[in-house]
Amino acid sequence: MSLDSIIQGGMVDHERPTRALVLMGGGARTAYQVGVLGALASMLRLQPGNDAHFPFQVLVGTSAGALNVAYLASGAARGMVAFDELRAFWGDLHCNHVYQLEAPAWVGFSRLLAAARLWGEARRRGAILDTMPLVDTLHRAIPLAGIDGALQAGALDAVAITASSYTSGVHWTFCQAATERQPWNRPGRRAEFQPLTIEHLMASSAIPFLFPATPLWVDGHREFFGDGSMRQVSPLSPAVHLGARKVLVVGVGQPERSGFGVGHVAGAPGFAGMAAHAMASVFHDTLQGDVEQTQRLARTLHELPRELASVLPYRAIEVLAIQPTESLDAIARKHAHLLPPTVQRALGGAAALRNGGGALASYLLFEPAFVQALVSLGEQDAYARKDELLAFFA
Repeated sequence: MSLDSIIQGGMVDHERPTRALVLMGGGARTAYQVGVLGALASMLRLQPGNDAHFPFQVLVGTSAGALNVAYLASGAARGMVAFDELRAFWGDLHCNHVYQLEAPAWVGFSRLLAAARLWGEARRRGAILDTMPLVDTLHRAIPLAGIDGALQAGALDAVAITASSYTSGVHWTFCQAATERQPWNRPGRRAEFQPLTIEHLMASSAIPFLFPATPLWVDGHREFFGDGSMRQVSPLSPAVHLGARKVLVVGVGQPERSGFGVGHVAGAPGFAGMAAHAMASVFHDTLQGDVEQTQRLARTLHELPRELASVLPYRAIEVLAIQPTESLDAIARKHAHLLPPTVQRALGGAAALRNGGGALASYLLFEPAFVQALVSLGEQDAYARKDELLAFFA
């Protein structure tokens, strides 16, 4: 994170300590975040003096993490029950609620035919999958008026969704806030304050090549947007710009790529393996560096003499990052057979997805068994760091 972001955040005055929740993207993998947040809510409910109010003032979401953020924001006025409702939403989810793909049975008998079919779908709508089911799901599940209600009631200070413009190459943060704020403009990164819509969510979660781009209006003209994880060089900066002093970030990466651990397949990678590697770079490779830099700046500021620190325009930002301790790719390989048959055929069959394509499957497996496995892992990882989480909210 750049120093100008820290300065900008340090100039925002708040009467209460501002905590931000930052949820990163990763398709179906973001079910992991549901488990972490559910466990966190259970911990906080057991604390003396708990008032069950929503524990964050700023919410920032990217890609599928933006869907989780919008869902939470729409229910934040009801307090921590919003976390329970988010879990129920994911528990009822299936792939056909998110996307569809028409691929005849004969496609599965030939890689060449499968590639031709995928290329035809991509040319027709700019992506392999049709995401109109997700549009319908979001309209039914997320009452956007609830976001404004939470802001007006003081349950939240701001909500932000990130997306990347295919048109200009700029990474945009779209914000909705309780009070008037100044947007920021940095090289390659801009912000704009406007009411959030389903179109913003679709743009932020448009996984490249898989989901189609979504048009949005910025600076008085239309641009086409894709997944907010693309060109996201500083995932934490929107939270800091919006006044956060403490940031809890939940990612869905992993300590090492599972393709080089359990289930490694020798030989040249297929389409599924290459696509998974590309998406892993898009979704996960910037978070760790941003967290480390922010923590390093915080340590430096704490080590300064108090007299000097008090006159500097910087404020230390406390960051707690949680990511899976187990390979989500390996979990996905065990559930790859649950993908819709058309998707399995188009991606080379269930065997290809098990043998090296588990990572690609993990982005598309919006099925209860896989979701529950990730939710359980999120709960397990959160409880393993219970002391850190409670200290964060102390």
